[in-house]
Amino acid sequence: MPTDEDWMRLALEEAQKAFDEDEVPVGAVMVKDGKLLASMHNHREKNNSPLSHAELELIGLCSKKLGSWRLSDCELYVTLEPCLMCIGASLQARIKRLVFAARDPKAGAVKSLYNCAEDVRLNHQIEVVEGVLADEAANLLTKFFRQLRETRKALKKSS
Repeated sequence: MPTDEDWMRLALEEAQKAFDEDEVPVGAVMVKDGKLLASMHNHREKNNSPLSHAELELIGLCSKKLGSWRLSDCELYVTLEPCLMCIGASLQARIKRLVFAARDPKAGAVKSLYNCAEDVRLNHQIEVVEGVLADEAANLLTKFFRQLRETRKALKKSS
């Protein structure tokens, strides 16, 4: 049976695909009954949409695949702590368990800024595991944003 680290490695592969496509490198994997249901990465730039986060696209795909908006037997693995929009969709989909790698101090809505997943005032809570392969995920994000800053700096100098 694959471990949390195994599933997170698949999510990191998706994050690398996003990186290679000049998207913020976030990857996500959905697991049901110990089997891969689907995987996804960010497509905000490609789709010109603020809604094209890896988690949202993955939830939509899995809902269609299963023929239900309820993903109550599913586990979501994501390389970066979900934002408000993504944890909101996860709660609405009734996801059972969330495993994320790196915290997001500027937008994280699971542990960093808010604790939405485990808020007992809501009608659903999600079991949360954090920090699985956090260094690998954080390093990829750091590399991406460093390159982005260097590219912008070079463009400024040339204009």
